[in-house]
Amino acid sequence: MDYFPIFTNLSEKHCLLVGGGDVAERKLSLLLDAGARVTLVAPSINESIKSMNVASLNLIEANYNSRLMNAIDLVIVATDDQVLNETISLDAAERHIFVNVVDSPNLCTFIVPAIIDRSPVTIAVGTGGTAPVLARLLRGKIEALIPHRYGALAGLAAKYRDRVKAAVPKGPSRKAFWEEVFEGDVAEQVLCGNQEAAEKQLQELIEEGQAPQKGEVYLVGAGPGDPDLLTFRALRLMQKADIVIYDRLVSKDILNLVRRDADRMYVGKEASNHCVPQDQINELLYKLAKEGKRVLRLKGGDPFIFGRGGEEAEKLFAEGISFQVVPGITAASGASTYCGIPLTHRDYAQSVTFATGHLKNDAVDLDWPSLARENQTLVIYMGLGGLKIITKQLITHGLPADTPVAVIYKATQYDQRVLVSDLMQVVQKVEDEKMRPPSLLIIGQVVKLHDKLKA
Repeated sequence: MDYFPIFTNLSEKHCLLVGGGDVAERKLSLLLDAGARVTLVAPSINESIKSMNVASLNLIEANYNSRLMNAIDLVIVATDDQVLNETISLDAAERHIFVNVVDSPNLCTFIVPAIIDRSPVTIAVGTGGTAPVLARLLRGKIEALIPHRYGALAGLAAKYRDRVKAAVPKGPSRKAFWEEVFEGDVAEQVLCGNQEAAEKQLQELIEEGQAPQKGEVYLVGAGPGDPDLLTFRALRLMQKADIVIYDRLVSKDILNLVRRDADRMYVGKEASNHCVPQDQINELLYKLAKEGKRVLRLKGGDPFIFGRGGEEAEKLFAEGISFQVVPGITAASGASTYCGIPLTHRDYAQSVTFATGHLKNDAVDLDWPSLARENQTLVIYMGLGGLKIITKQLITHGLPADTPVAVIYKATQYDQRVLVSDLMQVVQKVEDEKMRPPSLLIIGQVVKLHDKLKA
């Protein structure tokens, strides 16, 4: 360990910052956020720093003088003058003052790490000053895993810490209490922004002296297939669930991100071939939650866009089961972006319509006059099975036979395929190319942009 990691309280401490450029400005922001009283000295100070109206900031537009070290607790140097940097480092060492010289680890007695700030939760990433860019990259990865409201959760715990100590016996019981608080309903309420509800639940748990686990269902959109398109919230709940109920549109790469010890249940559905009927899925979610399990219903795309999330949510509401709905990037958006087909474009389409080619009774009976309009983009989910009917009806109701059509198989995934044709020829081309479900149809003049904008 080259540097001992330590967090220090700089509130009302006196810090000296040497430098007046952009780097010094970034360091200044950190010091002021930490509550320090800062003296900044430089022969030239940028206008952005000068414009700061902060009582705890003292600006001295002059050359550095060692007398400025008097009564200083911490020094940061942000200049490109190597001789000056060495001088200040020696001055600080003689006075036993911690000093950091930007980009000069050999002149430092402490380093400034990359910081993930979820105050009062703070995470620091350091590389001993050898690779600050790597530290920033690692910070970015960690930022993606730590919800922004974790600070509020820590603040809530601090507020009720003494009451928990008085109500819950020390040892395993208290440890289990806090684990349930940080992983259960209280935490979820905080992370969803429901601070008042979280506080009320925590008060009830304290009165009971324990935190019984309550079942909950997460209706989570997994997006079109590329795991990089998952939301932070989706990933967090995937790591939390006790059991995952998933369908065939959830890619293997995404399923691999679910908590390793979670039970998994496949309920995949295809046209006219439902592994588990929807009514049974609704009942399954309810029963598992009643058993106290945290149930993840993982769906391709978005739960509320042809994902039957509405039906499942209705059942859960009727049975009094707590549930969350987490939106995902719907297949239309993911497919169009990855294929270079914008859904709207001022020159080609001023509106976009989503429709499903597979209705509840297996029919393809849609509002054809409203779908067969020019100057709009039509996206049809699950439309491959009814493609002959769809193309015939759109042409019959006025859409030109040469209207471009894109058929996109496994959008955003490594084995994505795109077939471009028109309404008249697309059925034959799909047969020739042996295109299969899951495939999405994009119909409209925007498809012409595929060759130009595709990656």
